[in-house]
Amino acid sequence: MYCFTCGDERVFEQPPCEDGHGEECPERACVDCGSAVLVGLPPAVTAPPVRRARETAPARGRSHARAATARAVA
Repeated sequence: MYCFTCGDERVFEQPPCEDGHGEECPERACVDCGSAVLVGLPPAVTAPPVRRARETAPARGRSHARAATARAVA
């Protein structure tokens, strides 16, 4: 593979992965100068679920229905 730091073809090896990718780690390092490159895409990471803010104001069109229900019960 071509090393841009060395300016020539060099051998690249997969260094120990500190990110927990294991064998799927896309990082490679030049054995001569140590420059790192990514090959392919990084493994997919599952994003944490998005928490939605609670609704503080009634939605449009619903406030009248709630008010009518409250009056009917009261």
